[in-house]
Amino acid sequence: MKAPLKFGHKKLYIDGELVEASNGKTFEVICPADELPTATIAWASNDDTERALQSAQKGFQHWSKLPLHERLDWIDKLRNKIIKNSDLLRESIMYEMGKTWEGSEEDLTSITNSLQYYSEEIQKRNDIPIEDKEGTHEHLMVSQPLGVAVAFLAYNFPLLNLGFKLGPALAAGSCIIIKPSEFSPLSAYIIGELCAEINFPKGVVTVLCGDLHEVGIPLCESTIPRLITMIGSTETAQKLIAQSARTSIKRYSMECGGNAPFIVCEDADMELAVNIGAALKIGNSGQICVAPNRFFIHESVIDRFMAGMKEKFENAKIGFGRENKPDMGPLANAASVTKVHGIVKEAVKQGGKLIYGGKPIDGPGYYFEPTAIRLNNNNAEILQHEIFGPVALISSFKTIKEVIGLANNTNAGLASYVFSKNEDTLNFFAENLEFGEVQLNGVKYDIYLPHGGVKNSGIGFDCSTYALDDYLVTKRVTKTLSPA
Repeated sequence: MKAPLKFGHKKLYIDGELVEASNGKTFEVICPADELPTATIAWASNDDTERALQSAQKGFQHWSKLPLHERLDWIDKLRNKIIKNSDLLRESIMYEMGKTWEGSEEDLTSITNSLQYYSEEIQKRNDIPIEDKEGTHEHLMVSQPLGVAVAFLAYNFPLLNLGFKLGPALAAGSCIIIKPSEFSPLSAYIIGELCAEINFPKGVVTVLCGDLHEVGIPLCESTIPRLITMIGSTETAQKLIAQSARTSIKRYSMECGGNAPFIVCEDADMELAVNIGAALKIGNSGQICVAPNRFFIHESVIDRFMAGMKEKFENAKIGFGRENKPDMGPLANAASVTKVHGIVKEAVKQGGKLIYGGKPIDGPGYYFEPTAIRLNNNNAEILQHEIFGPVALISSFKTIKEVIGLANNTNAGLASYVFSKNEDTLNFFAENLEFGEVQLNGVKYDIYLPHGGVKNSGIGFDCSTYALDDYLVTKRVTKTLSPA
């Protein structure tokens, strides 16, 4: 007799109800730490997708017309319900992603902070008057709820990614259909359960997961959504845009892949640079869109930097469990292990020297050693790949002009990092790096700070007041004044 699954079975959340898939299909959620099933979820059909779309459209008619204070009351109820179930949600993230317990806190606080931040931010929005040059008319720019949004989420931060979309959508008065990754859908389905428990208004929030042709493509091709938003790879964003544009003009907000440079100048605080560089590769097992891939270290200090990174990687505690307190857990799935291992082997094949790590860890679970590789070719083709794993590709540079060219030599443009004690040097990098975020001598992310990329790293912003604009439509209201 099989042991019961830790999280049991979770249903779809559609039209304010928890329901099974109409085709009866289910999907196993596998814990990447031990490769064992931890839950099953209802696996949506095309009929479920259509019901979700119709429900969201109907829900919008109600939600968008609610007085703002009533909308904010509902958001506050949901936030409080999430806080009361924080342990359950954090544990679900641990088991669906293999995250450390400490790492799961960021997910939890991100969704609660988002709900609070956007509830406050929407109250600051006012109609904006435009001066009439002739004095014959009165003009106002008025913001109103956009409509139905569809959110496709990456697996790496299940609730953080969900929170980045849920907060601004609900505050703006728009409805949202959440399609989590099949690799980490559990916590999103639990959010659906919490919505059901507080009788959240029907159709405002929907949670479902299923096959591409049953869920993903129908959501995109429907004319109901006004916004397609995503956190994921550039390739996925291109497909979503192509699919959704076949039937109607929609808005897009896409946070896509990155290929962050990490630049350490000869006068940098080496301890600071090593601590941050290692933390960004060990944290979430390097599965972070803003994690540095390409470490460009001045030739005079590269040996010190590599020695520091090696020490950090050697001392990293790898494992799973709330009591074990590991520094790093597994990768999300077997495919990720294969991909990361392939990148390591290719880097060595292209002339790289393995400094530490470089292979999967034996035993159950999708673990991979934290890895440092010294490259001797700054133009190696492998530098064009987003790693999404605990691997640091390290190479040297001589001049600032040289490293600017190396750093910008990518189609991605999300995050970048620079370490130097010289203000002129920092200002030069801030002006010339072609990335949506330039972090100087440190790293900070928060719900009120804009997060977005340039080039192939996306459209629009997550976080900050700018994200709210995606879920609002702005129109001009012009009134003719009566003659005096």
